[in-house]
Amino acid sequence: MAGDVLELRGVGVKREGATLLRDVSWTVNEDERWVIVGPNGAGKTTLLQIAAALLHPTEGTVEILGERLGRTDVFELRPRIGIASAAVAERVPTGEKVIDLVLTASYAILGRWQEEYDSTDVTRAVELLDALGCADLIRRRFATLSEGERKRVQIARALMPDPELLLLDEPAAGLDLGGREDLVRRISRLADDPAAPTTVMVTHHVEEVPEGFTHALLLRGGGVVAQGKVDEVFTNEHLSECFGVPLGVERHNGRWYARPLG
Repeated sequence: MAGDVLELRGVGVKREGATLLRDVSWTVNEDERWVIVGPNGAGKTTLLQIAAALLHPTEGTVEILGERLGRTDVFELRPRIGIASAAVAERVPTGEKVIDLVLTASYAILGRWQEEYDSTDVTRAVELLDALGCADLIRRRFATLSEGERKRVQIARALMPDPELLLLDEPAAGLDLGGREDLVRRISRLADDPAAPTTVMVTHHVEEVPEGFTHALLLRGGGVVAQGKVDEVFTNEHLSECFGVPLGVERHNGRWYARPLG
């Protein structure tokens, strides 16, 4: 069996008296593609921040790529992890060009300054942007892009350092139907690529889960409702418990759809 990429045991997070996560135990292997689903306030982004080595738990143990949080240098660990999130996008310097935004991921920094990049780095950045349908955006400023274009550029940046773990925090949030379907299709292609990194994606909606994702984790109120193979987790019972309303779920042509019952 492939090795563990993530291993959480009894993880809890408390902030200012609020419990954000409680007793989360979760293992991700390198040949798996996971989606984390749950309502607002479920703890999804908090869990992803822990997986990105950006947040330490209040209790429990966390191992990422074989390194124990609290016993390793996170500044050496983080470059092995690619993350695309709204929090990263908000920190992009005004005027930053798309090509520079992707290139600087090689140094795990935001904002190009005086660092040098060789032709191999530039070629890789261009190829990643091209694969995500952004080749024509290379010289554009990130701030001028549409929401859909920003999402795709962020994924290219996350892939730039050839990470062992890729984390996508609500990549389809804020997109219209066409933009969502285009992005889901591209993430599905990535999930099907055996050379792609282990991927964990966060979403509110089962409709946004791309084909090729193998496992799912449902969160509610900071706790795990269900986890395991996606076919076993995406059931009427589990999703109804997760979202607090009666739901029916169906699968068509590899995609999932939920609807209210009653």
